[in-house]
Amino acid sequence: MFTGIIQTTGTVKEIGKEQLTIESEALSGKLSMGCSVAVNGACLTVVAFKDGTFTMDVMPETFHKTNLGLLNAKDQVNLELAMPADGRFEGHMVLGHVEGVGEIKEIRDEGNSKILTIQAPMGIDQFLVEKGSVAIDGISLTVIEVHGSQFTVGIIPHTWEQTHLHTIGVGDKVNLETDIVAKYLKKLVPGGQKLE
Repeated sequence: MFTGIIQTTGTVKEIGKEQLTIESEALSGKLSMGCSVAVNGACLTVVAFKDGTFTMDVMPETFHKTNLGLLNAKDQVNLELAMPADGRFEGHMVLGHVEGVGEIKEIRDEGNSKILTIQAPMGIDQFLVEKGSVAIDGISLTVIEVHGSQFTVGIIPHTWEQTHLHTIGVGDKVNLETDIVAKYLKKLVPGGQKLE
């Protein structure tokens, strides 16, 4: 489990059909074989590490459902280690199970923040609730407004600079994971009707 509080960013060193290698000096010494790392919000398992880099196996389904398959060498990615059992929640419950890829439709300044408008893929919009939680490329954020399948989030300067968000632009794709509580509630509602 993760919190959506990004610990650091890393740089894609190599990407293949079945593996992804990331360079991150900040995580050097904190990794072990088999440990979980959220890369742009997708939970992956470390299978090798040395000299400030680490490698993870990536299944075809993960490449298909996330933006990891769109990465190129030298791209920046958000990184978070799994939360320890005695850790403190600071964001929200993030499983690292990306549901789909959204598209940045607009980035605008508002006061000290950046407001992002994101187009969600079909099916995900039903789990987006105003003032609820959403993880965007692994970052725990609060939904400001929902209009159909589009929603907005606000980014404070610290998050903008300390994550890979300052490298993205309109048209870029981002991984989305909605609140796990909303998904379970929908499953438990008789008839599976849309939650209002």
